[in-house]
Amino acid sequence: MRVRMVQGLALLSTGTLAGAFGYGAANLVPTFDVVPLDMRLSFHARLMEMNGITMQGAMALSALSALTLAALTRGSTRWLAGGAGLLAVASFLITRLGNVPINGRIKEWAVTSAPADHAEILNRWEAFNYARTAAAFAAFALLIFLTLRRDEPARHPAVEP
Repeated sequence: MRVRMVQGLALLSTGTLAGAFGYGAANLVPTFDVVPLDMRLSFHARLMEMNGITMQGAMALSALSALTLAALTRGSTRWLAGGAGLLAVASFLITRLGNVPINGRIKEWAVTSAPADHAEILNRWEAFNYARTAAAFAAFALLIFLTLRRDEPARHPAVEP
């Protein structure tokens, strides 16, 4: 029972993470690209303030629940759950090391002005955004596969509840 609950939490949190990143990649980023630069910078800076805690929480819960599932299971279930956990960690690292430093610059530009090379920097932010989105979707896909497969269900834990 404990394994199934952790599996459900991993699936829910990773799906939420993938959905949030997916919405941003499919809707926010294209919108950023067509509005005036000052509007993008203002909105982007404010959005990142709002997203900071919620998205980091979603990434942490996704990683911890998937890695916990890996620790509680064995065989291919362990490998799939561990892979999903590592992909969630990758989305966190991409965010912290790629997007967050650029977000800090965007916040400064919103109150001053963007530098001459701002388009290149914003393109880098978008590349990091697509990479973390792909990592989150891959983590979610692994957990879906783990849940739907019939050959070795996740309910065969290494540690019985």
